[in-house]
Amino acid sequence: MKRHFAAVAVLIALAALWQANQARSQSNGWVTLFDGQHLDHWNAIGDANWMLIDGEVHAFRGNGFLVSKETYGDFEIKAEFWVDTKANSGIFIRCTDPAKLTAENCYEVNIFDERPDPTFGTGAIVNVAKVEPMPKAADKWNTYEIVAKGPKFTVTLNGPSTASKTASTRAAASGCNTAPAW
Repeated sequence: MKRHFAAVAVLIALAALWQANQARSQSNGWVTLFDGQHLDHWNAIGDANWMLIDGEVHAFRGNGFLVSKETYGDFEIKAEFWVDTKANSGIFIRCTDPAKLTAENCYEVNIFDERPDPTFGTGAIVNVAKVEPMPKAADKWNTYEIVAKGPKFTVTLNGPSTASKTASTRAAASGCNTAPAW
C-alpha cells in the first residue's frame, strides 16, 4: 500500500502571489517566496524530506518546517496546498524564534481536519482565534489567504473568512510546517 501523505504540497508557504512573475511582483511590493523551481528563500528545519515535484513542494516523511529566510512586518500571504486526511500542518507567522517553531512562540494558522478539538482545527489560529464550523481541507486543493497588519490577523480558506483576531504582536519571521501521520 502506497502511503501518500502529500505534503502541504505547498505552492506555498508564503508564496505571496506565486503566480505573478518576479518583476511584476516586486514592482507592486509583492515578494515571490516560491516560484515552483527552488527553495532559495527558505531554511529547512527538522528532518522532513522536502522536495520539488512538478513545481510543488512535497514532504512524505519526517517532521519539519520551511521557514522564510527574511522577516516581514505587515504582509499578505497567498498559499495553495493539498493535504491528506491525517495531515497536521499549518502556516506559522510572527514567530519569535524561527529555529524552533511552536504554537506558543508563533501564531499557527492551522491545517488539521482531524484535530480532537475542532475549535482550533483547520481555518483557526491555534489558541488565538477559533473557527466555527471547521472547514475540511483534505484531499483537494485549497487556498489560504492570510493578512497580518500590525496585531490584526485575518484568515480566509477558499474564499470565506475563517478567523479574525487582534492579538499581541510577535516577531515577523514566517514558516510552513508539515507533520506526517506515521
